[in-house]
Amino acid sequence: MKKEFNMDEFLIKYPHAKDEIEKYNIDVKKIEDIYDDYIDYKNSYDNQAEFIASILRSQNVIHSVKSRIKEPERLIEKVIRKTGERKEKYGKEFEFTVDNYKNEINDLIGIRVIHIFKEQWKEIHEFIINTWKVIEITANVRDGDNIEKFEDLDIEVRSRASGYRSVHYLVEFYPTNEKVIAEIQVRTIFEEGYGEIDHTLRYSHNEIPEILKSNLLLFNRIIGSADEMASLVNNLSKEWCEKEISYKKIIEEQENEINRLKNKMTWIDVE
Repeated sequence: MKKEFNMDEFLIKYPHAKDEIEKYNIDVKKIEDIYDDYIDYKNSYDNQAEFIASILRSQNVIHSVKSRIKEPERLIEKVIRKTGERKEKYGKEFEFTVDNYKNEINDLIGIRVIHIFKEQWKEIHEFIINTWKVIEITANVRDGDNIEKFEDLDIEVRSRASGYRSVHYLVEFYPTNEKVIAEIQVRTIFEEGYGEIDHTLRYSHNEIPEILKSNLLLFNRIIGSADEMASLVNNLSKEWCEKEISYKKIIEEQENEINRLKNKMTWIDVE
């Protein structure tokens, strides 16, 4: 049985939404219609998310892939929260409806791609842009991060005060006659750990305490250093393997030459 939208229960969970509804004169009936429509589409989105995830999992450079569908109440909260921003963009007559919310809210389908070493991002980036039609790419960084690799590829860079790092792709595809937009987030395993902790702590406080904020930023610097150290260790490992192969080849050549000389001396003794 399909769950009905209950505005009273919703406002208990998201009390700030009440002010937004009144401020922008949001039509509650249209909010309810969006909720019902999304419930009808949710199973289809689940299947599409898993389909995208399975394609990404085929790449050896990727450590793991997570997929999720936006929860219906979180969608409604975002629709209400984004109304003011969209009115500024499109004009004061704009309102979210069943006909436009799928194009305006681009993270209904969310895919998280985790890789181990920072340098693996480039290969994943190439795979994504060659597999889907990418309509937007955004690199979220912390102030002071090296952004040269993103600038070289003309990727928009956003500096996040929280220290959140992740590259986001909006991809467009047509599983049916109707266009679907999905968000693919790519980050290292260390960035994923920080992102999960930061998200959990920030959403457990109406206003994050200053002492918590400062320690999160310290933790973020540690995470950045861990990523750099992981890449250093990986590069050292590659160099060591290359040298090991080179040394083995030299030793093999020397042994072959020694055996050749021994055989030659044996022939001389026989003569």
